[in-house]
Amino acid sequence: MNWRGVRLLSAILALLWTGSCAKKTPALNLLVWEGYADPSFVEAFEEQNHCKVSASYMGSSDELVAKLRGGSAGNYDVISPSSDVATSIATAGLAAPLDLSKISSYSQLSSQLTSLPLVRINGQVYGVPFMWGPNPIIYDTTAFKQPPDSWSVFWDPKYKGKVSVWDDLSTVYMAAQVLGFDKPDPSQLYNLSDQQLDAVKNKLLELKPNIRKIWSTGGELTNLFENHEIVIAMGWPLNTADLKKANFPVGETIPKENTTGWIDHLMITAASDNKDLADKFLEYMVEAKTQKLVSDKTHYVPANPQAAQYMSAEEARALHLDDVDNYQKHIYFWQNVPRRAKYNEIWNEVKAAQ
Repeated sequence: MNWRGVRLLSAILALLWTGSCAKKTPALNLLVWEGYADPSFVEAFEEQNHCKVSASYMGSSDELVAKLRGGSAGNYDVISPSSDVATSIATAGLAAPLDLSKISSYSQLSSQLTSLPLVRINGQVYGVPFMWGPNPIIYDTTAFKQPPDSWSVFWDPKYKGKVSVWDDLSTVYMAAQVLGFDKPDPSQLYNLSDQQLDAVKNKLLELKPNIRKIWSTGGELTNLFENHEIVIAMGWPLNTADLKKANFPVGETIPKENTTGWIDHLMITAASDNKDLADKFLEYMVEAKTQKLVSDKTHYVPANPQAAQYMSAEEARALHLDDVDNYQKHIYFWQNVPRRAKYNEIWNEVKAAQ
């Protein structure tokens, strides 16, 4: 081949090389709760940043921690741990400290949430509060003349085989509330003694005949209602919103015992190779406009109260943004559980029992 042929071949190879590089679209991989990567708000981020957002969904906090500790941390850039595991994820070095100067909307977030020590370790911040809400009673309104006012209705023999509970420690907390272990200090729910855990286990074993299924994903619970397999469950406001959209006769309430709830944070994994893009994603997700769109999808309460300016008065009231302090009095936000392994041991024994 003469020198002209060599130069031509080199030019062709160079074009092919640059073309293949140009076609490679940056990707951001998420491991988050259902509803947190909906196209209604993610697509705008993808267009703005010429990237692709891919999401995997988790069914419980323990599933998230297991994946991160099991060597899968490098597969994800952004995670959405709840307030029960956010601290342990940060202290274990599984999340990267944040540069808050890159998240301009951080100052707009509720000071009630940002002031909590959950994601502050040794003077560094490892997450931004994103959404929060309760674990309410969800029920089929055709089966109840009045809204159920107590968790104890789950044990009513009338609802044998018609109840569903979440495959999560929240069900342990709920049984502890029925037994009064949250009095006078609700934080006791996260520090139960062996004797109290044994009582919780026995209480949940009594519930087994009424349980149609223990649900793992939000979609699974929604299907259980739509198929008329159950009439009552512990669920998420997301389930209520999805059922209403499907014209299902659904109601949602917080019972007289109150309920536990969560503050979901967005964190960047320590193993992420896309930290700059992840920073931009966190900034985008806590902006007031985006927070409004996330609430539209999930019916969760936004961490950025300025989202209310993009809502109708009715929408803001439905999310309790007009009375946040009073609403939060009925929610015992998840805390770190020092004896989490023991709690999970009890819960696994309940699930395995015939």
